[in-house]
Amino acid sequence: MKQLLFIVIVFFQLIINGCVTKFFPEIVDDQRLLVVEGLITDQPEVYSVKLSWSIPVGSEQKVRPISGWNVEVHDDLGNIYQYTESPDTGTYISDKETFQGVVGRIYTLYINTLGVSSSHHSFESIPVEMRAVPPIDSLFYEKVTIREGTESRGPVEGCQIYVNSYDPEGKCRFYRWDYSETWKFEIPYMVKNNACWITTNSTKIDIKNTSVLAEDRINCYPLNYITNESDRLSVRYSILVNQYSISEDEYSYWEKLHNITQEVGGLYDIMPSSVRGNVFCTEDPDLQVLGYFSVSSKTSERIYVDEIFRGPVNIYKDCEGESYPAGEFIPGLNVYRWIIFESNIYVTITYYKRCADCTTRGTLTAPDFWEEN
Repeated sequence: MKQLLFIVIVFFQLIINGCVTKFFPEIVDDQRLLVVEGLITDQPEVYSVKLSWSIPVGSEQKVRPISGWNVEVHDDLGNIYQYTESPDTGTYISDKETFQGVVGRIYTLYINTLGVSSSHHSFESIPVEMRAVPPIDSLFYEKVTIREGTESRGPVEGCQIYVNSYDPEGKCRFYRWDYSETWKFEIPYMVKNNACWITTNSTKIDIKNTSVLAEDRINCYPLNYITNESDRLSVRYSILVNQYSISEDEYSYWEKLHNITQEVGGLYDIMPSSVRGNVFCTEDPDLQVLGYFSVSSKTSERIYVDEIFRGPVNIYKDCEGESYPAGEFIPGLNVYRWIIFESNIYVTITYYKRCADCTTRGTLTAPDFWEEN
């Protein structure tokens, strides 16, 4: 009886498994699409437009920049500002001596392939008005308890950066922020290159819509959260926040991108290629162009964080290696072994260059804006 029952179970498993067919969707994405990334502000700075070809879905290719094209920005007064290609291939830059955005002025981006392609194409953006943006009302941080302390281990703390903004005139209803982080870190060993600085730019999308609120006010927008998993808070940390005014159309664009890039999606969710920007091909409006040409006034604010945060991860805990008597020959020194401690009696080496030279991660030169506490 047991044998018969076993045969029946196996039989049904074979039937069930035979009814299941793995589905491998075919994604056709061979078409090269133009990607445009551009921003102009009302600040006296160099503006850039980056041109590249899209990367096929699932491809491991790197960004494919586009070189040799013609890039211009026109305003509603008939002024034309020519961009030149920088040494960074595919990046076209303005001349800050002759071009600075003005609030209330309308700007249009023009791109063409004249002279560099057998099939000539021209692209342009929808005209965009530069809207005024209020100053950042306040930029501040708060300590966050990640884990309470116990008898066996201490507490762990992180840092949450917030931004407040307020437009009493109620004209700037759609906001976007980006930021640049800079921090000083020190290697806990007696090495020559002991202290360095690192600067990184934000990669996430931060936007806010106040059009449904009674006041054009933003309170405690959580801009950046710093955990204990890095050395950002080990010595001194600084963040520069830029606040932009954007149109409702641009807000919708960033919101769709946010849903794609920062939320968990499935196979049938919205695809990046379906997010329309504001640049189009003049010869063929149906030819899709990715990216956005942004026009915005900008205000900025910087703060420093000097407090001590408890429970940071020790990123140098695996540094110490073997010890040698002072003056003894050390094989592979400065190739795959580096000295992190040296006395008249012995030296201690490490197998990780980052433990003996901070320039593997940062720079020895402090940024121009940096202020020591």
